[in-house]
Amino acid sequence: MKSKIFDCITFFDNNFMFNLRYNILKDYIDYFVVCESMYDHRGNPKKKNFFLSEEYNNEKVKYFILEKPFPKHTSIWENQAIQREFLLKSLSFVDSEDYIFFSDPDEIPRPEVLTNFSLKKKYGIFMQKCFNYKFNLFNIHESPWEGTRVCKKKNLKSLDFMRQKVKSKNLNYSFFRIDKEKNIEIFNDAGWHFNNMLSPQEISLKLKTFAHSEFAEERYSSIANIESKINNKVDLFGRGHNYKRIELDNTFPEYLRKNYEKYKKFNLGI
Repeated sequence: MKSKIFDCITFFDNNFMFNLRYNILKDYIDYFVVCESMYDHRGNPKKKNFFLSEEYNNEKVKYFILEKPFPKHTSIWENQAIQREFLLKSLSFVDSEDYIFFSDPDEIPRPEVLTNFSLKKKYGIFMQKCFNYKFNLFNIHESPWEGTRVCKKKNLKSLDFMRQKVKSKNLNYSFFRIDKEKNIEIFNDAGWHFNNMLSPQEISLKLKTFAHSEFAEERYSSIANIESKINNKVDLFGRGHNYKRIELDNTFPEYLRKNYEKYKKFNLGI
């Protein structure tokens, strides 16, 4: 029996990006698994944001809601891990030989890599080209990006472990370490990280609610700062990263190219 592919994400509010993800991957994966919490990682209540569009095949999209508040006195990173492990528990219906792909919502695997997919090692890492603000604004400084992770369900003990501890640099260690998984297959040129394809207001909200609390400060999260950085094609956090406009050519997802009008707000013209 052929192993099924489950594309798993934790969700905050970006329906725009999930819609793109769905349309790029729908013919290559078996199920999308979406897990949304009713609290942000700082423990603040939030509304339900995921929109199950009529264009989606409802049998193909599995949606789970974590309604319970995060425990008191847990850190932002612990809350992120709690949401990830709730997603893992929701996968009880998945067979042991099926593949679990775990990504941030804006990390999209290249469909061609998923065709007749086979994993030779225990874990896999998808090396992805990184883009910021616009689909064709290339971030060479963070490319290739270590994005999507994959393993078979039988080997998946923790989504947080797979995300935090399964890294390509582990392959450089010449000795065994229990916290440095080395049974890893690298998939090169294996997708795209479309980071911050959001309005300045949405980016500001993201910075104030996501796990990297050091970037919630006003000097980073103010609308004025974000607009300035987007207009100047530079990194939000003053790390000296300059981004380069490239052509939206056949190295990009076919669906994105064929639906240019739908996404032109986040495509950078000449």
